[in-house]
Amino acid sequence: MEQRDFFERVYEVVARIPEGKVTTYGAIARHLGTGGSARLVGWALNKTLAGDRSMLPCHRVVNRSGELTGKAWFGGDIMEQLLRSEGVAFDGHGRVDMSGHYWEP
Repeated sequence: MEQRDFFERVYEVVARIPEGKVTTYGAIARHLGTGGSARLVGWALNKTLAGDRSMLPCHRVVNRSGELTGKAWFGGDIMEQLLRSEGVAFDGHGRVDMSGHYWEP
């Protein structure tokens, strides 16, 4: 599978994440049949900043613990603000409440 094709498949999954829900890099990788490629999913999302995919809801992708590992790409607290504006709850450690907001692709 070519990298571009993989990235396109990642973008298709991310575009389907419902408002108020989150998924993980690993869940996307497993859904695409490449369970060991969670980091490559992150790399694909990183590439959205430089292209015409900036409208994808990348803020809805977190790590398996609910941590906002992508927030460095958004700058400041933008990722958290976007999630909170959609009604996503956080625990006392600043992680997404995965029990109430997790979406399995």
